[in-house]
Amino acid sequence: MSQQSTAPTDAASATFTPPTHREILTILGGLMLGMFLAALDQTIVATSIRTIGDDLHGLSLQAWVTTAYLLTATISTPLYGKLSDIYGRKPLYMISISIFVVGSLLSGTADSMYQLAAYRGIQGLGAGGLMALAITILGDLVAPRERARYQAYFLAVFGTSSVLGPVVGGFFAGADTILGVEGWRWVFLINVPIGIIAILVISRVLHLPPLKRVDHRIDYPGAIALVVALVPLLVVAEQGRIWGWDSPRSIACYVIGVIGVVSFILAERYAKADAILPLYLFRNRTFSVGAGANTVIGLGMFGGLATLPLYLQIVKGQSPTEAGLTLIPFTLGIMTGSIVAGQMTSRTGRYKIFPVIGTILMGIGALLFSRLGADTGLPYVFAVSIVFGLGLGLTMQPLVLAVQNAVPVRDMGVATSSSLFFRQMGGTLGTAVFLSVLFSTVGGNIASAFRTASATPEFQAAVADPAVQADPANAPVLSMLQGGGTVPSLDDSSFINNLDPRLAQPFLDGFAQSVDTVLLLAAIIMAFGVVLTVLLPELPLRNVSGIQGRFDDDAAAAAQPQPAAAATAVGGVAGIVADEAAVDRAEAKSPRS
Repeated sequence: MSQQSTAPTDAASATFTPPTHREILTILGGLMLGMFLAALDQTIVATSIRTIGDDLHGLSLQAWVTTAYLLTATISTPLYGKLSDIYGRKPLYMISISIFVVGSLLSGTADSMYQLAAYRGIQGLGAGGLMALAITILGDLVAPRERARYQAYFLAVFGTSSVLGPVVGGFFAGADTILGVEGWRWVFLINVPIGIIAILVISRVLHLPPLKRVDHRIDYPGAIALVVALVPLLVVAEQGRIWGWDSPRSIACYVIGVIGVVSFILAERYAKADAILPLYLFRNRTFSVGAGANTVIGLGMFGGLATLPLYLQIVKGQSPTEAGLTLIPFTLGIMTGSIVAGQMTSRTGRYKIFPVIGTILMGIGALLFSRLGADTGLPYVFAVSIVFGLGLGLTMQPLVLAVQNAVPVRDMGVATSSSLFFRQMGGTLGTAVFLSVLFSTVGGNIASAFRTASATPEFQAAVADPAVQADPANAPVLSMLQGGGTVPSLDDSSFINNLDPRLAQPFLDGFAQSVDTVLLLAAIIMAFGVVLTVLLPELPLRNVSGIQGRFDDDAAAAAQPQPAAAATAVGGVAGIVADEAAVDRAEAKSPRS
C-alpha cells in the first residue's frame, strides 16, 4: 500500500511564492530547449533517413529505425509522469534529457541500421519525458488561468521544428562532411550541444520547493504489461502494410497485444493508487473525454499530415527542404491559434470553446485538403494549411489544460503524460492506417488515370513520339502500356521525375486521388473529435499553482484530527479520495456548454 510521510509540514514552507513573469520566461527557455530536442528530432530524421539508409546499406530497414524510437518514446511517456509525481519533476526531466543526449551521441556513431535502430530506441527512452514533463513543470509553477498564455510558447516550438526539421535535415544529408564528420551524422550529433545547454539551464534556473514525500510502490507488473501490450501493437501498426494485415506475424502481434492490454488493466486494478495509469482517473469525466479527444486528434493530425509532405514531394515535385518551407503557413496557423487561445483563456477563464472551434477548423481543413489535385496551386495549399494549423493551435494546449485542472494536483504528472500518451497513440495508429489506405489505393488510382489519359490525343501523341520511345527512363511505362508489365512500384518514386511530363501526369493524378481519400477520411475522423470536445466539461480554472495546491492539500490533511496509526495507513489514499470528491462536485456544478 502507498504510505505518506507523517513528518510535520514546516509552516514556512506551507506557502509557495510564484515566480515572476521574467523568471517564468527564463525557466521556459530551458524547458523549451528540451522540448525542441524531441520535436525537431522527428522531422529532421524523416528528411534524411533515405541518405542514412543508403550510406549504411540498409534502406529496406529504415522503418525499424522509426519504429524503435516510437516504441520506447510511447511506452516511457506515462512512466515519466508517474515517477515525477513520486520523485519530483526536475530530476526526472534532467534524466530524460541526459538519456536523449546519450542516445543521440550513440546514433551519430552507428555503423549499421541495426545499431542505429537500437540507439534510436535509447533516444526514445529519453524523448518520452521531454514534452510531458515540460508541460507538467509549467503546471507546478503557474496557476491554470495564467498557464494558458505560457503554453503557447510550447506550441511555437512544435511549429518551428516542423519547418526547421526538413530544412536542417536536408542540409546535413546533402553535405559530404562537416568538421570532418559525415554530414548525416550531424542529424543526431546536433542534439548533444543543445541537450547539454538545456541541462545547464534547467539545473541553474529551475528551483522547486520540497514537497511532502508520498512513498509508492513501483508498479513493475503494470510497466511490464504495458510493454507487452504496446510493443506488438505498435510494431504491427508500422509493419502491417509490409507484412500484410492478415499475415501470421500480424496476427501474432494482435494476440500478444490483446493479452498485454488485458494484463495491464488487471495490473492497474490491483495497483490502485500506485498504478502507472491509475484507473480511477477514468471516473473523472474530463480526463476520460480528454483521453478520447486526444486520441482522435492524434489520428486526424498526425495521420492526415503524414500524407501532405508526400503530396508536395511526389505530386508537386518538391524537395524535402522545399516541402518544409511550403508548410510555413501551417506553422503560422499553429502559433496564431495557440496565442489566441492562451490569451483569451487567461483573460476570461473559459477554455472549452477553443477545442470545439479548433476541431471544427481541423475538420474543415482536412475536407479542403481532400480536394487537392495534381494541378492545384500552392496558394490554395497555403490557405488551407493556415486553417488546419489554426485549428490545431486552438485545440492542443486547452485540452491538456482541461485535464490538468480537473485532476487532483498530486496526479497532475501522470494525467499530463497520459494525455500526451493517448495523442501519440492516436498519431501512431492514424499514420499506420492512413499510409496503408494511401498505398493500397494508389495502384488502382494510377491505373484508372492511365486508362482515362490513354483516350486523349496528347497522351497518344506522347506514346507515339520517337524521342519518348528512345528515352530509357520511359521504358517501364511504355512496357506497362503495351501489356508487358504492371504499374511501377512507388517504393522509389524518383523515376517519375525522369518521365516525359505527359507520361508522368497519370502518376500524379492517381497519387493525388489517393491523398484525397486519406484526407477525406481524416475529415470524417475529426467529426468525432468535434463531438468529444462538445462533451468536454468546463470546470472553473484553479487560481493556485500545482505546488501551492499540494501545500494546501497537505495542510488540510494535517489539520484533520486522525489517530496516528490510521493516518499512516490511509493518508495517501484519503487525500486522493478527497481530491476526487472535490472534482466530482465541481463537475456536477460546471456548465456543460
